[in-house]
Amino acid sequence: MPLIAILRNLAPSAVEPVALALRDAGITALEVTMNTPDAAAQIRAAAACVGNTAAVGAGTVTSLEELACAQAAGASFVVTPVVIPDVITACVRCGLPVFPGAFTPGEVFEAHRLGATMVKLFPASRLGPGYIRDLRGPFPKIPLLATGGITPETMPEYIAAGAAGFGISGPLFPPERVKAGDWAWVKNQAARFCAAWQQARNR
Repeated sequence: MPLIAILRNLAPSAVEPVALALRDAGITALEVTMNTPDAAAQIRAAAACVGNTAAVGAGTVTSLEELACAQAAGASFVVTPVVIPDVITACVRCGLPVFPGAFTPGEVFEAHRLGATMVKLFPASRLGPGYIRDLRGPFPKIPLLATGGITPETMPEYIAAGAAGFGISGPLFPPERVKAGDWAWVKNQAARFCAAWQQARNR
C-alpha cells in the first residue's frame, strides 16, 4: 500500500491510538515529521505499537544531524521537504529508503539522480494531476509520490496521471477530530484512502 500517513505535531498521547488506527485501516507506512516536538520519541512509540506490521519513518528531515537522530530512533525511511543532497546521499550510502521533496522538473530529476527511492512531488495539489502527467513525459521511469492536498475523491485522477504513491496528512487528521480523540473517524478516513487506491488500481 504505497500511502504514507504523515503525523505532524500530534500530542504524545495520540501517537499510539493514531498509529494503530492507521495500521488497522490498511496503511503500512507512517511518517513522523522531525519538526514535531520530541519526534524521536514519537518514532519509537509508533514503531513499538505497530511492530513489523507497518514501517515508521522520519519526515521533514533537513540536515545530517536530524538524519542521525531519526536513525537512532529507528526510522525505517526518510522524507525530506526539498532536495537536500547530503541527506539524500547519506541515506543512499546506508541503504535507507529516501523520498526527497521536489516540485520543478529540475528538482525532480536531481532528486532521482542523487538516488531517491521515490520523489515526493510537493505540493502536488497546486498544479494538479495534469502536472504529474506532464512530468511523466520526460521522466516516465521516475516514481512520483504525490503529497499535499490529496483526498480520496481526487486520488483516482492522480493515479490515472501516473502517481506511484501518496503522502497524506491534513485530510487524515482534522484538528477537531484529533482534539476529540475520534480515532474511529481517523481509521475510517484512512480506510477510504486505501479503498480509493485499490479501486483505482483495479480499473
